[in-house]
Parts: sequence; C-alpha cells; structure tokens
Amino acid sequence: MKITVIGCGYLGATHAACLAELGFDVLGVEIDERKLDALAKGDLPFYEPGLDTLLVKQVESGKLRFTSSMKEAAEFGDAHFLCVGTPQRKDGNGADLTYVDGAIESLAEHLTRPTLVIGKSTVPVGTAERLLGILQDKAPAGTDVDLAWNPEFLREGFAVEDTLTPDRLVLGVRNAEAEATLREIYATPIAGGTPVIVTDFPTAELVKVAANSFLATKISFINAMAELCEATGADVVTLADAIGHDARIGRRFLNAGVGFGGGCLPKDIRAFMDRADELGVKDALRFLREIDRINLRRRKRVVKLAKAELGDLEGKRIAVLGAAFKPDSDDIRDSPALDVAVALHAKGADVVVHDPKATGPASAKHPQLSYTESVEEAARGAQLVLHLTEWKEYRALSAAELGDLVAERTIIDGRNCLDQAAYRDAGWTIRSLGRP
Repeated sequence: MKITVIGCGYLGATHAACLAELGFDVLGVEIDERKLDALAKGDLPFYEPGLDTLLVKQVESGKLRFTSSMKEAAEFGDAHFLCVGTPQRKDGNGADLTYVDGAIESLAEHLTRPTLVIGKSTVPVGTAERLLGILQDKAPAGTDVDLAWNPEFLREGFAVEDTLTPDRLVLGVRNAEAEATLREIYATPIAGGTPVIVTDFPTAELVKVAANSFLATKISFINAMAELCEATGADVVTLADAIGHDARIGRRFLNAGVGFGGGCLPKDIRAFMDRADELGVKDALRFLREIDRINLRRRKRVVKLAKAELGDLEGKRIAVLGAAFKPDSDDIRDSPALDVAVALHAKGADVVVHDPKATGPASAKHPQLSYTESVEEAARGAQLVLHLTEWKEYRALSAAELGDLVAERTIIDGRNCLDQAAYRDAGWTIRSLGRP
C-alpha cells in the first residue's frame, strides 16, 4: 500500500516519517515551499526528540519523499491521511476548518479510483460526515471514495513513540473495508498489543476533544486547589500527593503551576464549547469556560507574585527560564511562560528569556523581549528569576552556583518542581504556586 500524508506540519511530518518506518512508501504533501524544501532535504522545521533522525533515515532510504502537488498525491496514494491544522478562528472560539476544507476539495478533484481518505486532524463533531459528502460529490470516482476518522493523540516530546506504539487506536469507519485498510496500516502496533476501538464518525471525532477537556479539567482543578492553598497556608503538592493515591483520581496531571498551553488543549476546549453551543447543548460544557479562566488566572498570579517581590517593575531585571509551553518542544503556541514574560515587559521590566530550544520561535513572535543562549547569561544580574517551563536542565541547576550570578536570590517556581530545601539552604527566597 502506498500512503500520502496531506499537511506536513508537526502532526503530518511525524506521521509520514513513522509510516515510512513501518515499511510503507509515503508521499508527504506540503504547500508551504520553505517547509517543503526543508523536509525534502531531511531537515525538520521544528524540534521533536528523535524525529529528526527518523526523518533523515526515511528520506535517505527513499521510503519518504515530499511534493506540493495534490494531483501527484492522488495518483500515488492508495490511502490518504489528512493532517492539516485546525487553529482557533480569529473571530471566535470555534475551529477554523479552512485548511481542512481546502485540502479535501483539492484532493477530491483528482481522485479517479477507489481510495480511502483518513482524517487525523482535530475537528468539531459532525465534520467527517460533511467532508465525506464533499469527497463523493467532487471526486471523479464518486462513491468509490470512502472516508474514515482516526484521531491523533500525540504528546509533544513523545510524538514518535506515540505514533509507533500508541496507547490506543480509534477507528471511525462506516464499513468493514475501511476498517480492514486501517488495520493493515496499523498492523505492527496492533500486533504489539495496542488496543483498537472501532466506532462511528461522531464518537471518533469526540474522543480527542473529550480527552483534552478531561486533562485540562484535571490540571485546572489542582490549580484551583492551589488558589485555596495560597489563601490558607496549605501545600498543594502534598495535597496532590494525598488525593493522587486514590486509584479513582491518580497523581498524573495533578501538578499545580502556571497552567497549560500549546496548540491543542486551549484551542480544543474552546472549539468544543463553541460546537456544543451550535448543537444547542452549551450547558453541557459550561464548566470548560471556568477551566479556561482558572488556567489563564495562573499566569496573572505569577505576574502578581513578581510585583509583590520587586514592587515597581520598571527597569527591574527578570530572568525567565522557559519559553516553550512544555519541555522537550520548541512550540510556543499559547505558552504560559511567554505570556508572563510579555506581561512583565509591558510593565517596564527588563526581561531576559532563556529556553534550550524555543528562543528562535519566541524571538520571532516577541522581538521586544531579550533572549540568551545560556542560563548563566539570563541569570547574571537578575533581581528575580522565574522558572516557567519544566526543562530538566533547569531542575538540575545548582542553587548555590545560580545564586552567585544573580543580584537578588529570589526565585518563583512556576512549575513546583525545584528542590525548595536546596534553594533555601543556598540563601534563596523561593516562592511556588500553591505552597507556603
């Protein structure tokens, strides 16, 4: 089977390289010429651990190549994965389906033989049925073109692992033929024990946004508890440990801090609420509005803590450790760390940002901030240090050595993962969200 992957951003590039690793001949379709040129040379336009090596390997093997031609893709592929982005609309909270619709319409006009199109993009429930209609109306092959929905569950920093050995496969199909095709594509992970859930279009479309909404709820719940802990003197980390021992709750994602960000959770829960409103059941997801508010409040809380420590922020040098929304990524979309840095700069602070991977994207988006290539440069002369992205490099810093660089030994741990005792022993004042 020959497979195409339409849209070679983060999801598509990962999926294409991993399908080639599974033994398929893969053609990636990308209309961004700069990105296309980079991928064709085996250069990854973003950071994802392990993917750069895999991309080079598959491009050099000839199993993976790239094109901007949808006609070439239609002629090449026996199955087509749709991996284009669905960003938040500029005029509201809903998902912008411009790229999805454009890709489907462009592909459809060239489909002259029986084929399966497989959606992986995160879309509002009801989209798949509509796209099937477009495909069969516009494709010369008509009803011989079928659609399936196979949502992605990639964690940035673990994308290769999550593609090659996923924790589940959800197959939204209309018939046994589509299911058989997907089972052939995923034969290797299925043989390795990956559970398979076969379902209909609406359920498959809901799985990703439901999962992200649950995770966002869990994170915002513990951050709401952090607000109570700050008001009462309780310790949110100990609280999370205690309730996390309950098997019905679990400890994962109960890490209070500056909140979640990235290209999925924030925009997905907003699009989910928007779609529920369109379906006439907005009350069902009303709670997600408060989840979003709690999350955004934590960023403001860090700014307030900084002001409490420094007073007037005008001219004060602040070192911000972290720009990516999470470690092991250079993704700055909806990054809490950058939001805090920008807010402090707007109040007159001299903000210097360090990140192991994300200073390039961050400086392109927020050139008003200063950036350094080393933690030492960022910390030198700082009157306040903010730890806002949980990179292992930051957790491994020596509190004593860092203290020799700063003007004032004051740090705000926005991720609750630094060794508080070590910092206090080294003469630091350390403030953490939700802890005494």
